Parts: sequence; C-alpha cells; structure tokens
Amino acid sequence: MKKANLKGWLYLTPALIFLGVFLVYPLVDVLIYSFEEGYNFASQTFWGVGFYNYSYVLHDPYFLQAVKNTFLIVLITVPLSTGIALFLSVLLASIRPLRELFQTVYFLPYVTNTLAVGLVFMILFKKTPYSDGLVNLCIMAFGGEAVDFIDGPYWAKMFVMCFYTIWVVMPFKILILTSALASVKEDYYKAARVDGTSRFRIFYRITLPMISPMIFYLVITGFIGAFKAYSDEVAIFGTDLNAAGMNTIVGYIYDMLYGNSGGYPSYASAAALILFAIVFTITVINLLISRKKVFY
Repeated sequence: MKKANLKGWLYLTPALIFLGVFLVYPLVDVLIYSFEEGYNFASQTFWGVGFYNYSYVLHDPYFLQAVKNTFLIVLITVPLSTGIALFLSVLLASIRPLRELFQTVYFLPYVTNTLAVGLVFMILFKKTPYSDGLVNLCIMAFGGEAVDFIDGPYWAKMFVMCFYTIWVVMPFKILILTSALASVKEDYYKAARVDGTSRFRIFYRITLPMISPMIFYLVITGFIGAFKAYSDEVAIFGTDLNAAGMNTIVGYIYDMLYGNSGGYPSYASAAALILFAIVFTITVINLLISRKKVFY
C-alpha cells in the first residue's frame, strides 16, 4: 500500500512543482509585497511593514473609479449575457433545419481576435470629424441626436463597454447551453406532453433544472471573467483608461506596475489581493446559493 502511495505521489510531482512555482510562490510573493511599505523595485528595499498600501489603494480615486466600472460591468453583463444566451440556445434547439449553420454563425465572434472586434466596435460608435459613426447614423435616421459613445458621457461609454462584453462572451455561453439542452432526455418532454403540460411549465420544471449545473457554471465563470476585464476596454478606449474614466481593477493593477504611474508593485499587490477577496467572496456566495438552486 505504501509503495502504491509513493508511486502516486511520484506521478503527481511534476504537477505539484508546476503549481508551486507558478501559483503558490507568486501568491506568497504578492502577499509579502502588499505589506511592504515604500517598496523600491530598483533597490529592493522598503521602509516599513503594515497596511499603508491597502489604505492608499482604497482611498485612491482612480481605484474607486475602477471598482465602480468593474462592478457595473459584472452586474450588467453577466445576467444579461446568460439570459440572452439561454433564450437563443432554446431557439436553436427548436430549429431542425440549418441548426448547425446557425450555431456556426453564433460561434464566429468567439474565434475572432478580441482587439479586432474592439476596433470594429470603436469604428461603429466613434464620432470623427468626417463621420458620426454607423450607430449614430441609425439613431439620427429615427430622429434622434448623435451621441459620442467613445469620448462622450459616462453612460454612453459604459453602454458600449457592456454591449461589447456581452457580444464577446455570448458565443461561448450559447455553445455550452446548446450542448446542455441536447443532453436532456427526450423522455421527460414526452411524458410532460402526454399530461398536457404547457411549454412554459415544461421549460421551467424540466429544462431549467436539468441544465442548471451548466447555467451555474456560466454564471461563476462569467463573474470571474468580468472581474478580470481589461483588454476589452483597451480595445475600445485606448491604453489611457484613467483619462477615459473607464479603467477596471485589473487595468489599475497593470498601471501600477507598468503604466505611466507604474513602478509600485506594493500598491499593485494590495489591489490584486483586494480583487482576489472580492472574487472569492462572490464565488462563495454563489456556491451557497447553488446548493438550493442547482440540481445535480
């Protein structure tokens, strides 16, 4: 028995070394950095140990703006994208002819470069000296006024950001949900139809419970992915997200390390651990809710 255990640990050794070097060590290093006050990257020195870095980050207006932007993106895009993806997946599941064609069309944005899609969105929404953009042309065609979605009011920029985020994550969610719907046994539906059950009740009582693990998976990964948003904002608003008022927590961490205000790994580490605490807390809450709402 001992020999078998030793053999198992030998098989696990490469994975454990990999996790230790690339996961555990960086986490411990970030934790240490976050408590080193006045850390100088060049000289590798600091003048104290304490919670000053956390205090600085939590009082930094740029960080507070990044937290606000991130939470708005999370709260708007995750429920909307999941709901729309579920609706489209149900429609696709009910279509027999050309189903594969429609699934391919919906999946195309997922294999397209994120920055390329962001540039297309910027062209569609951005006002220039020569054009108001395709979206504004449509708005004016219906009697509305042109809006500067890229350099204009905050609500307009947030609308573009959320619309773009939903567009980008939609294909993956549709792929997962269509697969989940296809796995539901047809016998359940046949039994419900024999009893004269309405379509809505079939969906609510059979379909939703059967695919609830996949919905829960998409919600969890959606929350984590939205909290890590950064490249999408850069694709639309450029690299100076603080000037545009559209920075995110991950963008703030990057700026503290490499941006114009970079060279402050202690502040970046504190912000990273705050982000970790937020994501961890929300994940735990979702796990607790899933015990009553998810059927395995």
